[in-house]
Order: sequence, then structure tokens, then C-alpha cells
Amino acid sequence: MARDQQGVRGGKSARPQEIHHGHRDINGGWLRPAVFGAMDGLVSNVSLISGIAGSNAAARFVLLAGVAGLVSGALSMATGEYTSVRAQNEAMRREIDVERRELVHSPRAELAELAGVYRRRGVEEALADEVARQLSRDPEVALEVHAREELGVHPADLPSPVLAAGSSFASFATGALIPLLPYLFGARTFVISAVLTAVALFGVGAVVSRFTLRSPLYSGARQLMFGAVAAAATYGIGALVGTTVT
Repeated sequence: MARDQQGVRGGKSARPQEIHHGHRDINGGWLRPAVFGAMDGLVSNVSLISGIAGSNAAARFVLLAGVAGLVSGALSMATGEYTSVRAQNEAMRREIDVERRELVHSPRAELAELAGVYRRRGVEEALADEVARQLSRDPEVALEVHAREELGVHPADLPSPVLAAGSSFASFATGALIPLLPYLFGARTFVISAVLTAVALFGVGAVVSRFTLRSPLYSGARQLMFGAVAAAATYGIGALVGTTVT
């Protein structure tokens, strides 16, 4: 009896509390491109600096190469990102304009097409037809729905090429600056730069584990290994070429 009284409140059976779960942010928002941009800057510039240092060049030449690598790499990343995003947006706007014209000139065909999308997803035929009809009342809503269903985009939510370029420039430059810092403060050998970069590579690799099922230790060690291999390879080439030239 006591159990029955506990299970009934206000004449209704008490239901167990629902447990909701969340998902990882697999797109990463701004963090994902920032992390990978910084990683790219780290690996590319430490490899460049390593190659120059391996040739026994004076510290000022290593510094000059590192600054050149930072600026050129960041500008290249920004230019490439701006161009690709702008081209993608232009192509997408063209396809959206095609949908807009079709909605004006062939509304029945577009209505049937949208209803077909919902039927293929398991919605009953009559309900799919009704949902498509109601969504098609407003031309802007209809365009949005067709763009989402057929193109996978929102017409008013295309990415900004300027923002993409700026983000790429900043993240790459941040990563590329780390191996350069010791030389900016007067370092004469590559050792300090190598140690600082190794710590940064492990840290960035650990952050990457946010987007994967790997542990931070595994991701950090893996990225450290990749960066070390790249830097060692260019250091060896620099030492070989420097010896040959001299």
C-alpha cells in the first residue's frame, strides 16, 4: 500500500525522470578550424625554422626565415580560404536562384517534389502532401525548406569569406609564432624553439581529442610525433644542403 501511495501523486502515476543525453560538437564551431589552423602553422613553421637551423645558419637568418614563413603561410591560408568560401557561396547562390525561379514558374512540381522528400523519409502520403502544402504557403519559407532539403544550406546563413579568411590568418599565425618566439627574444640555438614547439604540439593534439574518441594523451603524443618527424626531416635536409653548399 505504501508503495502504491508513493507511486501515485495527484491521481496520476509518477513517471521516472527522463534522462536526456547530449552529443559532441562534431562540427567544432569556431574551435575546430582554429585548432587545425594553429596546428598547421606550428608544423609548417617549425619545419622551416628547423631546416634553416640545421644548415648552421646564423640566428638572424633563422629569424628572418621564420618571420617570412609566418607571414607568407598566414596570407596563403587566408587567401585560399577567402577564395574557396566565396566561390562556394557564389555557386550555392546560383543554385538557390534556380530553386527560387522553379518555385515561381513550376509551383506544382516543386510541391510534389517536396512531398516526395517526406514520403521517402517514411511520412504517410496524405500527411506528406499536407505538410508540403502548408510549408509552401509562404514563398520565403518554401525557398528555405527546398534549399535545406535539396542543397543542405540555409539561404540566409552562408559562411562569410572575410570571417573565414581572418580566422585562418589568425590561427595559422598564432601557431607559426610559437617556434619563432625564442629567436625573437634572442635565442641562438634551435633547442629552445624545439622544446617550446614540442609542448605546443602536444597541447594542440590533446585539444583535438575533443573531436574524436581518442584520449588527450594519445592525440597529443600522435601530433608530437608527426611534428617531430617533419622537423627532423627538414633539419636533416638543412644540414645536408648546408654542408654541401659550404
